[in-house]
Amino acid sequence: MNYIGPHVSTSGGVQQAPLNARAVGATGFGLFTKNQRQWAVKPLDGATVDAFKKNCDECGYTPEMILAHDSYLINVGNPDPEKREKSLAALIDELTRCNQLGLAMLNIHPGSHLRLISEEACCALIATSINRALDATAGVTVVLENTAGQGSNIGYRFEHLAMIIAGVEDKSRIGCCIDTCHTFAAGYDFRSPETYRVMIDEFDRIVGLSCLRGLHLNDSKGNLGSRLDRHHSIGEGEIGTEPFRFFLSDPRLDGFPMILETIDESRWPRETALFRKMAAGGN
Repeated sequence: MNYIGPHVSTSGGVQQAPLNARAVGATGFGLFTKNQRQWAVKPLDGATVDAFKKNCDECGYTPEMILAHDSYLINVGNPDPEKREKSLAALIDELTRCNQLGLAMLNIHPGSHLRLISEEACCALIATSINRALDATAGVTVVLENTAGQGSNIGYRFEHLAMIIAGVEDKSRIGCCIDTCHTFAAGYDFRSPETYRVMIDEFDRIVGLSCLRGLHLNDSKGNLGSRLDRHHSIGEGEIGTEPFRFFLSDPRLDGFPMILETIDESRWPRETALFRKMAAGGN
């Protein structure tokens, strides 16, 4: 079964996320466990944790239906040791928060080399940082999201993800997330049945579909290979609507969260309903 829904707001507290997801008809959802643009935030208190778990239970959401996302500030591939340590501490905090909330997965952007070191060296730093974060925490899987390749971001080639995973010691706590906008912007076409098969088979050969833990379903404002990380509403961008059916109908991609990060919140109920219909085999 596919778990489909948007990355929802946590305004008013993280405990609001399950309620917001239910309101748009979601069978799964994404969320930030803290403000994604601040380094320092208050620790989670017991009442908030209890309310989140209670709301998840009442709304019918289990951990495998939810894909948390880390802060945009974190860069565990930063060549500067001091700044990398700050990011590592933030990643450990994010994993700890997920564990407190009973969440099983934390999606992260791999990192950026800032044009100071090679891509390979950056991948090695990311893997080392993930090892340290996993050693300092328990239970939660780190999910590497592929990127569009904007700026100096690592992860726009499937080979980057494979290099990082190869360097992670605990393979039981590392996985991947395919973002459709990022994949397309990075130059992987999937707008026809033929190009979809080529793309997904290449991912399987290089990374392995067994590593997949989630999808981000977004249309793209940028053209194929533009390296532009700009999400769009479904059907409004360069990908269009029908290519999403390939992902939603592929039985190999079943059983994990498929999260919308599209730009118009008012369209989330329609987009969620559309994808649920596609996943069920409807037109």
